[in-house]
Amino acid sequence: MKTNRVMQIQPLTSLAIACSNLHSPFLATLKRPALNGVNCAIRAGEFVTLVGLNGAGKSTLLRSLVGLVPIQKGTIHINGVAVSFKSLRQRQEVSILFQGGGLVPQLTALENVLCGSLGQRSTWQTLTGFRRSDRLHALQLLQELGLDAQIYQKTSHLSGGQRQRVAIARILMQSPKILLVDEPITGLDVLAATQVMDVFSQLHRQGITIVSVLHDLTIAANYAQRAIVLNAGRVVYDGICENLPAHLSVGRS
Repeated sequence: MKTNRVMQIQPLTSLAIACSNLHSPFLATLKRPALNGVNCAIRAGEFVTLVGLNGAGKSTLLRSLVGLVPIQKGTIHINGVAVSFKSLRQRQEVSILFQGGGLVPQLTALENVLCGSLGQRSTWQTLTGFRRSDRLHALQLLQELGLDAQIYQKTSHLSGGQRQRVAIARILMQSPKILLVDEPITGLDVLAATQVMDVFSQLHRQGITIVSVLHDLTIAANYAQRAIVLNAGRVVYDGICENLPAHLSVGRS
């Protein structure tokens, strides 16, 4: 059965993310906006991958969903509510995992994970240290991700795959409904990459909406339900993860 190039937009109430005609500021290096009229919709509970060549707009789109890239034109809805970049309310439902994880190497795995709870506490509350419930939750997350032996080790001493799982545990301290992931397996060996992607697959089965930028098209096809292919800041394919190299080639031509 032939796949439609762009999937039909559903009512906003059934969507986790809806982007309409997104335009970001003009970039002289690209001679165009990084996002140049992006339209896409992601249903609640989906696992979607963003793919495309360098400069296509994948990471920019991901960052725009949490207000890290200004939008000059267009709208973003998160769980049916229009995002206002003057308010953090909608963004509390969304967490983003940056490439490299952003851990503090001098801290232990447990301490890094506990930092994930800071955004849910007031400045005054942080002065009293972490709550016992936070520590128990962080320990549980690390154990569930197979890091029992690394709990009290500094993250500078961990492998790349272990550090990425610590970063995932830190994100999960925020109890996100939507998880945005930017190139999570870059620089990892095959085993570590599989372990990290298996974690995302498990989170997806638990009902978390996952949107991930991936460069490995085989891994994208193995884990994601749907692919959104971008080229020159526009969506050129939105459908099942089938024959992705061909869709990239079409977008490039």
